[in-house]
Amino acid sequence: MHARKAELERQFEAGRAQFDQAQEKIKARTGRNLILAILIGVVFGGALLLSLLVLKELFMVFAVVVAAFASSELVQALRKGGIRVPIVPTVISAVAAVPAAYYLGAGGQLLAVLAGILLVTLWGLVAAAASVDARGSGRSLLLDVAAGAFVQGYVTFLATFAVVLTAADGGQWWTLAFIITAVAADTGAYAFGLMFGKHPMAPVISPKKTWEGFAGAAATSVLAGILLSTFMLQEPWWFGLVFGIAILASATVGDLVESLIKRDLGIKDMSSWLPGHGGFLDRLDSILPSAAVAFVAFSLFG
Repeated sequence: MHARKAELERQFEAGRAQFDQAQEKIKARTGRNLILAILIGVVFGGALLLSLLVLKELFMVFAVVVAAFASSELVQALRKGGIRVPIVPTVISAVAAVPAAYYLGAGGQLLAVLAGILLVTLWGLVAAAASVDARGSGRSLLLDVAAGAFVQGYVTFLATFAVVLTAADGGQWWTLAFIITAVAADTGAYAFGLMFGKHPMAPVISPKKTWEGFAGAAATSVLAGILLSTFMLQEPWWFGLVFGIAILASATVGDLVESLIKRDLGIKDMSSWLPGHGGFLDRLDSILPSAAVAFVAFSLFG
């Protein structure tokens, strides 16, 4: 029994050492803690499913939290690049746009975003005029104002497409479908890139993205699109093919755009609020533009 126990302990230690080595290789290749990232992803996904499938109004709460954190971390990231966007009106506008989009639809969404841009702009101009250490540069002030409008357009406007979509009759299934398809694209890109990645896709923007990863993303997103279209959305298989390709395109563009923003600002992650993932925007980069694509698809076919 002692010999058996010692053998089991030896096998356990050997297995743990191999697992730790694999973890270190994955972390060195991707810069992420895979296990922690999976755990946070499961919690995040569980909260999303609860909000979509149990009570749609809960999705507003989910969206408010995401919009608040995402807009806040983008403002803080811009400040690292010397761009000053007022955080208080930015977060207030992002949060207020969620119920406006849910209860008033696309019209309320657009009005809320425009009102948010106006609020952030006026707040920034007043703060700049009252600041003792005002830059005095019209070009710098214009950059700050433009960045404030960009945050509203990039985070608030794109995110609230998912809110408008979910509020529609049966729209929660379309929201779930496009998120699953976008996540499938991300997962396929990650897995295929990790196993087979050799040829950089956009080395100047994101050196770790490869064409092999893109091929994996294409395969998984198209497969997910066809399956979800057939069994969840009650649409023909060809629609799922088109839907998967459209989400693949929007997810890839969104991923590259966020990588370009981070590269210009000289940062690796938008924040460290989600260990193993980075920040909220690091997880939403492919989902934000995909929400707009899914809304258009629902408007045409839903």
